[in-house]
Amino acid sequence: MAELVRVTIDTLVHGGQGLGTLDTGQKAFVWNALPGETVEARVIKRKRMYVEAIAEEIITASAERVAPEEANYLATSPWQMMTYEAENRYKKQITLDLFAHEKVRLPVVGDLVAGEQQWAYRNKMEYSFWGDDDGLHLALHQRGSSGKQIVAGSRLALPAIDAAANAICAQLQQLDIRAGDLKTIVVRCSQDGAAVVALFVKPTSFPELVLPGEAQGLRVYHSNPKSPASVATELLQETGDCNLHDVLLGQQFSYDVDSFFQVNIPVFELALSRIKEQLQAPVVTDMYAGVGSIGLSVASEGTTLVELDLPTATMAAVNAAASPLQTEVVETSAEQSLDYITTEVPVIVDPPRAGLHAKVVGRLLEAQPPQIVYLSCNPATQARDLVQLQAMYDCTFFEVYNFFPRTPHIECLAVLTLRA
Repeated sequence: MAELVRVTIDTLVHGGQGLGTLDTGQKAFVWNALPGETVEARVIKRKRMYVEAIAEEIITASAERVAPEEANYLATSPWQMMTYEAENRYKKQITLDLFAHEKVRLPVVGDLVAGEQQWAYRNKMEYSFWGDDDGLHLALHQRGSSGKQIVAGSRLALPAIDAAANAICAQLQQLDIRAGDLKTIVVRCSQDGAAVVALFVKPTSFPELVLPGEAQGLRVYHSNPKSPASVATELLQETGDCNLHDVLLGQQFSYDVDSFFQVNIPVFELALSRIKEQLQAPVVTDMYAGVGSIGLSVASEGTTLVELDLPTATMAAVNAAASPLQTEVVETSAEQSLDYITTEVPVIVDPPRAGLHAKVVGRLLEAQPPQIVYLSCNPATQARDLVQLQAMYDCTFFEVYNFFPRTPHIECLAVLTLRA
């Protein structure tokens, strides 16, 4: 029988949960709960000092609560239950609280930067599968359980993504493919509606699929069934053109179904414009460069692009070859390319959620480039890194972005200037 607790929520925390205190003195981290609300919540994890839970009954509702648009919203976009205005305000406040807690010195921070589009903005989605008596379905994992929920798509995704995913799912059903033989389907989409698909399957041989009209390219990968992640072990099939193209600040960029590219292009362009305004040199070094979308967009003369992931570095080389800039692409990790961090050239970093490698922070403090531009998808690890970097740098510009509307995810841009 599910354990229920009653709690009043005091605040929202980084990660997206409401935080309150139980009568026992334990902290309660609660999904589907807003500040000021009293809720009845189902416990999904219990530890000595805290519990994690999901609010199932809202006893006292916040004026900022709205009806979510999807039944399964907790799986991918758990902030659908608040107004967009409240979401943007909370994201800024959570960020400022994180940086204040770490004692990071920030300049005056303006309003959070958000696009007008809060739905149908994502250019990438990944779905699981579910099979039952009615056939094969797309599915998403349910938060707080090991179960899955059948879906037809996502309100966050560009429409072409769900059209392509459902077309492939229908074909798999016609072939009588078992859900147990499938891992996930990843679909990417350009802003003009072209879609490419990567299907990850467990068998080492698989029926040949026909490219549907809803997609321009398809790859089928065998993925080691012993690993829970959808990582390509062997390419079994490639059909059509799996490369996509989008324009950033007037330049065309290419990327494929396997390489990294930002998921919200209009808001990403706003951040790129701000970086370009803040840069004080024509040449930059772009660590964690992806397909080169930052360095090639903001530099005026040249850039070095450092990227570890092979498919992404391959596309960075394609974009570098098409650029008028003097460009070098270095296929290795940031921590193994420290010599590219020099005293003369500003450095751009856009690391994964784990933040900067300790060796990268150490090299930045040693080489002392004139500027560090730090774009982050995790303000907690960004704050941790800036605590160290502020020994020699002043944060001269800081902006918070809503790259991921209706989710708790936050993007931050910090520009650091070497202290005289």
